[in-house]
Amino acid sequence: MPRRSLRNNLITERTKTIRYAIRDVVVTAKHLEAKGKKITYLNIGDPIVYDFETPPFLVEAFCDAAKQGHNGYSASAGIPEFREAVVDKEKRINKISIGAADVIATAGISEGIQMMMAALVSPGSEVLVPGPTYPPYLAFVRFFGGTAQTYRCIEEEGWRPDLDDIRAKITENTAAMVLINPNNPTGAVYPSKTVQALVDIAGEFGIPLISDEVYDRLVYDLVPTSTAALAKDVPVIGFNGLSKVYLVPGWRIGYMYFHHPNQDLAELKEHILKQARIRICTNAPAQYAASIGLRESDTYLKDVISRLQDRRDLVWKRLNEIDGISTSKPEGSFYIFPSIDLQNRWSTDEEFVMALLKETGVLVVHGSGFDPVFGSDHFRLVFLAPPPILNSALDAIQKFVES
Repeated sequence: MPRRSLRNNLITERTKTIRYAIRDVVVTAKHLEAKGKKITYLNIGDPIVYDFETPPFLVEAFCDAAKQGHNGYSASAGIPEFREAVVDKEKRINKISIGAADVIATAGISEGIQMMMAALVSPGSEVLVPGPTYPPYLAFVRFFGGTAQTYRCIEEEGWRPDLDDIRAKITENTAAMVLINPNNPTGAVYPSKTVQALVDIAGEFGIPLISDEVYDRLVYDLVPTSTAALAKDVPVIGFNGLSKVYLVPGWRIGYMYFHHPNQDLAELKEHILKQARIRICTNAPAQYAASIGLRESDTYLKDVISRLQDRRDLVWKRLNEIDGISTSKPEGSFYIFPSIDLQNRWSTDEEFVMALLKETGVLVVHGSGFDPVFGSDHFRLVFLAPPPILNSALDAIQKFVES
């Protein structure tokens, strides 16, 4: 019997729309690297790539968990020890009162975003997200048939949210509002007054807040206020995890929690738990190790933040010395989001990034990948690398832009 050719309509339209600029740019970089070009990767927020190391007590805890036999499936919502450790950490660090039953373990925050949007978004739904934003918020809203409405963050005011723009974009189809604090990609940290204003708007219009706080302890000049700590009776879904603060991005351990004193989110939580069951569970040994990590000493953080602050100050100063580039100083995370005057030399920020990569080998991420409206004419640079590598990359950027 002759073999039939594959149908030409096998691929769904929703997968064709997926974009993830942070890793999409790596494809071109790897092609160039295979041809012998040296690439300086300043695109992905992975502290382990350069000179940061996972705290030894966490590594030991992971190994001990595996040796003790914690290698099977765990409860889909997470092991009790991990969920209780999250409760203790959020109360101690962020002044939030939640119960273990309101915590769900996730494979990093990205899985939490996916499950949240699957439960909240239908065709026609709208989700307010900061512009610029972490790309999976755009991708997953679109994937499930909704529209991600980016609200303006004001660059001249340290990338603070534009409250008037938010109000203007709320409609009867608005399913949720997202805030990322500290922010990726801009490094902004919102003062408590701003967070309270966002809480008040959400309460006024009766929409839940999704608060992404994965960089909550990687801050320099301002201490962020957790959204749920101010929310009172306004429903908040919090996202957090161990990847950044605890230097274990490859473990893929995150969590979401539901702050809802009136149980407003009970049905939403149950539908997310259904998704947690169908994906079985998250990394079991890592959960046991994380249970210890969330309660252990955080003295290692002082050195991490000190080194990051030095690198932040370096890139902020040097970028602002380059003609055609300007940037505000990040207050948290390890990202900086400069604007670039394209000056009719490059048609888009993506073209600038690709030209920079091909000529210098320095890989950054185009700003429009974080939002085609409020991220355009910018790029994101990760300042995790040691100062000599950063200085070399900045030399190359300066020479490329000014030549």
